[in-house]
Amino acid sequence: MSESLPFGLSHVDSELAERLRSGLDEVEIALRKAVTSDYPFVTETSSHLVNAGGKRFRPLLALVAAQYGDPDAAGNVPGAVVAELTHLATLYHDDVMDEAALRRGAPSANARWDNTVAILTGDFLFARAADIAADLGTDIVRLQARTFERLCTGQIRETVGPADGEDAVVHHLDVLAGKTGSLIAAAGRMGAMTSGAPESVAAAISSYGEKFGVAFQLSDDLLDIASESEASGKTPGTDLREGIRTLPVLLALRGTDPAGARLRELLAQPLPDDDRHAEALGLLRASTAMVQARTQLVSWAESARAELEALPSGPVTDALSQLCDVVVDRST
Repeated sequence: MSESLPFGLSHVDSELAERLRSGLDEVEIALRKAVTSDYPFVTETSSHLVNAGGKRFRPLLALVAAQYGDPDAAGNVPGAVVAELTHLATLYHDDVMDEAALRRGAPSANARWDNTVAILTGDFLFARAADIAADLGTDIVRLQARTFERLCTGQIRETVGPADGEDAVVHHLDVLAGKTGSLIAAAGRMGAMTSGAPESVAAAISSYGEKFGVAFQLSDDLLDIASESEASGKTPGTDLREGIRTLPVLLALRGTDPAGARLRELLAQPLPDDDRHAEALGLLRASTAMVQARTQLVSWAESARAELEALPSGPVTDALSQLCDVVVDRST
């Protein structure tokens, strides 16, 4: 009944599924309106990632959270749009920092145009998100601003790296909580707020969202290594080739077993050479680090699920629980 719902939700109550599908359709229309400018070139650049598709997970979570209040409240769809516009803006900036060539299977904005256009387009989307948030009230504006602060801080911490004596794995997980978890948490809280749900619901959804967000990113990182296809929208092993140290790499690097010596040697630097990259990818896929990283993923997903105990039982909470299963299963 819920085949068209994003992120693999397939066992959702039919009435809830229909409400979510309808809400997501409205979000899509509102997104395209929000990225339209009086200047056609800005419309073209701002529409680039909207047109490329995506999971639309953040607006989905906002709409799910809104079911705990008034599911028909006027602010629910705009709130979901604020969350997605903020997310899209960060993608434009991320691609510049990562010098990415692809995003969602299509040329990134910086590759299609240039870094300046990509950065300014991201800024434009942040501005549009803030404008919509302003119509929803100061509490939503404050939530978006504080989330933006955490996004920036998380990105800075990732860029600078762990401090002397700081555990690299702990640092990495903290970065994921800031860069990914904070916005997913904000999307859930936003849906609760716009629908008039109780603060206790907003708090539980926020805690769930942050922990789920870490699991979400760990799942993506595992998929980048384990997938034999371009299911993630980029070539498998892209992070590995570029020397980006995701959790499996960090766990492999801190290993001491002689069997992992060759893998540690390869992982100590970027891997632009195809043969060395293929060798490292194969060794990493077969390593105990992948098993350990999957254990971390399961732990974060179950920690997120535990936050649902504070929410009313029923189809909405069941859907949130199902997401925890999906985020684990998609990386295998």
